[in-house]
Amino acid sequence: MEKNDLFQIKRCIESSVGAKVRLFSDKGKKKSCVREGIIENSYPSIFTVRIENEFETTRRISFSYTDVLTKAVELVICKDTNKKSQVI
Repeated sequence: MEKNDLFQIKRCIESSVGAKVRLFSDKGKKKSCVREGIIENSYPSIFTVRIENEFETTRRISFSYTDVLTKAVELVICKDTNKKSQVI
C-alpha cells in the first residue's frame, strides 16, 4: 500500500462530493451488497454516502479510503448520460 495511492483516492472522492455513486461492498462469506447513493462529505480519514431506500428512509454510511484501496468497497461515480462512469 502506497501513500500516494491513498492520496489519489481521497482527492478523487473529494472532487466528487455531491455526485451520485453506485457502491459494491463485500460483506464476507461470498456476500456482497450493491447500493446507490450520493457522496455527502469527505473527511480526513473517512467519507460518507447518503442512501435513500424504497421506504423513504435516509441512511448515512461511512467508509474509509483504505476500504476503497483494499477493494472492500468499489465506487462507480455516475456521471451525466453523455459521459462515461468513473470507477474508483
